[in-house]
Amino acid sequence: MAIKIDAYCYECLLRRHVTTARSLGTEEQANEFARRMLRACLDAPEGTPSPAIGTVVADLLLEMYGLPLDRFREEKIASNKFVMERLEDIRRAVTGAEDPVYAGLQMAILGNYLDYGALQGQVSFEKLEDMLRSALEMELDEKVYGQLCRDLEKGKKLLYLTDNAGEIGFDRVLAEVIREKYPHLEILFCVRGDIAGNDATREDAAAVGLPFPVIDNGDRTAGTLIPKLGQEAKQALREADVIIAKGMANTETMLGCGYNVYYAFLVKCPRFVSIFQRPMLTPVLTSERSR
Repeated sequence: MAIKIDAYCYECLLRRHVTTARSLGTEEQANEFARRMLRACLDAPEGTPSPAIGTVVADLLLEMYGLPLDRFREEKIASNKFVMERLEDIRRAVTGAEDPVYAGLQMAILGNYLDYGALQGQVSFEKLEDMLRSALEMELDEKVYGQLCRDLEKGKKLLYLTDNAGEIGFDRVLAEVIREKYPHLEILFCVRGDIAGNDATREDAAAVGLPFPVIDNGDRTAGTLIPKLGQEAKQALREADVIIAKGMANTETMLGCGYNVYYAFLVKCPRFVSIFQRPMLTPVLTSERSR
């Protein structure tokens, strides 16, 4: 289960986090940071996905440099604000489309751009503004989308696993049009249990006015490591007829889990380019059944 860490992931993790360490202290400190990070990678059990290393790195940066676990707090606030200022425009574009659920998915996947971890130093609200103008031109896998609609039609419970702050506002619009088309569905949102990069927490769900029940997963991993989930989240997974999992980290930690999961994200790293055969910053809608 999950996409296990490989040589590319090691290289990426070291490059991104050692760059951060260098910006915070001396070269000697960065060398020690790199050694300790490599040790954590080597000590990880076989099959560990890359996001599982993220909590170790965050703790190491806090211990060695005093870098707060909530270091993306300002970016999260700004992302939520950006989306909320445009929420009515996004909603109008989605509800006015020929197929609002499809349009909602397009917008929700576009929102996955707001990832300050994977796109370190590259997230731009100006670029996102440009991307919004062509969001409804996004092409998704029609076969997978058709199966999702059939599952939503016959299902009773939808579990929505969120990813980033700001992005969760786009998710709100998708869930609203799903509720409109499938009023029989119980929709439950699940956020992270604690700070994990710029991932959405209960605070972010409140910031975008999410009008659905919200639980947290009881964990601070950037993803959904099923063995580490709290009992409420585990029960929600078991009871869900359909699960929408946003973002690469949820995909990395869940792919192959056996639940009826639909994964929706933008490709934001070369490894995902290779796995899913899609260029950078292009959308993917896939599922457990279609892999």
